[in-house]
Amino acid sequence: MERFVGWWKKENRYKLLVKAVLMGLLPLLCCVVTCAAQGKAIWDVYLPNSEWNDELFYFKQVEGIVHFGYPQGYFGFNESHALRLSFAAWSPVLVFPWILWGLLFGWNLMSPILCNVVLMTAAMVLFVCLVKPSWKQLGVLTLLFCLYTHFVRYMLSGMPEIICMSLLIIFYGLALNYLNRERIYKLVLLFVLSGVLTLMRPYMLLFMLLPVYLWVRRSGLKGLFGSLFVLAAVGGSYALIKHYLGAEYFTPLFFTDWITAFFERGFFGGLRYFFSKLYWMGTDFLRYTIQGFRSGMAAGTAFGGYLLMMAVLLWQTGADFLKQRREKKEKEPVFIIEAHLALCFVGMQFALLLMYKLTEGSKHLLTFIGVGIFVVSLMRTRFYKKAALLGAAFAFFYTYMAVEPYDYQVPYVTEERQVQIETWRQELAKQVQLEREETPSFENVAIWLLYDNTQEGTVGDTWQILYALPEGMGISCCYPEYVTENFQSLKSRYIAAIPGGEVARLCEEAGYALLYSDQDMAFYDRMQQGAYF
Repeated sequence: MERFVGWWKKENRYKLLVKAVLMGLLPLLCCVVTCAAQGKAIWDVYLPNSEWNDELFYFKQVEGIVHFGYPQGYFGFNESHALRLSFAAWSPVLVFPWILWGLLFGWNLMSPILCNVVLMTAAMVLFVCLVKPSWKQLGVLTLLFCLYTHFVRYMLSGMPEIICMSLLIIFYGLALNYLNRERIYKLVLLFVLSGVLTLMRPYMLLFMLLPVYLWVRRSGLKGLFGSLFVLAAVGGSYALIKHYLGAEYFTPLFFTDWITAFFERGFFGGLRYFFSKLYWMGTDFLRYTIQGFRSGMAAGTAFGGYLLMMAVLLWQTGADFLKQRREKKEKEPVFIIEAHLALCFVGMQFALLLMYKLTEGSKHLLTFIGVGIFVVSLMRTRFYKKAALLGAAFAFFYTYMAVEPYDYQVPYVTEERQVQIETWRQELAKQVQLEREETPSFENVAIWLLYDNTQEGTVGDTWQILYALPEGMGISCCYPEYVTENFQSLKSRYIAAIPGGEVARLCEEAGYALLYSDQDMAFYDRMQQGAYF
């Protein structure tokens, strides 16, 4: 009998290995199929053809860190810059996996994409090993993973959403593993993971509430006071990172007017402002959601998927709670995971309405939906109605209504753009020399104009050309009004202007050296005179 039990356990290990391998192949398979369906391959993905300008900032900052330890020029907005070093408005912790990847394997235009795929693969494998799901649960997970096309879109991008998703998937796998077999080192790892996530994006503090609950349940007051200390340490670390390493953005990254209203208007005045803001922002939220149903507006489809996932989590949490109370059972591990994620969804809903711009904040909800898929796949339901409902919604929102190329089209290489970038890279390499003695320095910064006024009207800058800047260069994203109003007192050495625009005219009148130009961009050096190409 013992021999049979030993054999069975060994066979279970083989089954688990097969499951882990199959799920580990799923991210790459989805990427390959998506590209093949459009007649392309993964190697055809080309970031300089993307319309997401955040990718440029992330890519060039990581490039500077990999080559020099930190960018040699400032990253900022309207020439803002961090008090220390040279990072933009977002925490550099957000892209630490890319930094490690670049240090190990080098950094090029494919690096963030390959790292994203590897991260998601590792998350899938670890989730299976930690949770040990059944074949039916893996079937549900596979279906929802494939239908939620944002997984593929963000893997094939230079955006850090996949980093957040991967860490959260591992976080919940580890949490469920801890609940099945409690070990203190697992609890420590949960605090580490949730702490890192909080340093990446502050609203991720919601996920730290789970290890806090688990520690308090395990150790009582000792766990409570220990958790408060950890929360204070993580919150303080984020504040220091934001204060010293973050450049000021055009507008606040998140709004606190609903808090200051209590000090400015009194308690009851603050309450009125709080609820009125919830009402008006909630009205806009629903309006965008309806537009998502009608026209496929990306923010609206994100809101729709988020609301449905939150409803599923709340319903299942309530149903499991009543069942366990009726049967007088202890809280099951899956129930605790469901309840916590439902709480995070509700908390993020309030944070979105009170603290973020709705359309810009919508992309943050995609991470919640993505990790929700993994929790839903573990729900112990008989007919998987909720999974089927979510699958149908994902197919509708993210395939049938995915009509906006800006949000859904993977950027592929074109000969024209590739030649343009390579030409600019060669020309700028000849003309632009990094200042290395006192860094970071505005000597190593290029101004990037969001748009400018020409005879044909307002024209947007072809900012993708800035991928060709030499490694270590900083970028200051500026409104043209800022540049024209402060033209005599600008700090950045280089200006990437729009040919025929107001700023280009001012540069020519000032006699700034035109280092290189084409139909899309004119690159000036303020420290030199005359044309050089």
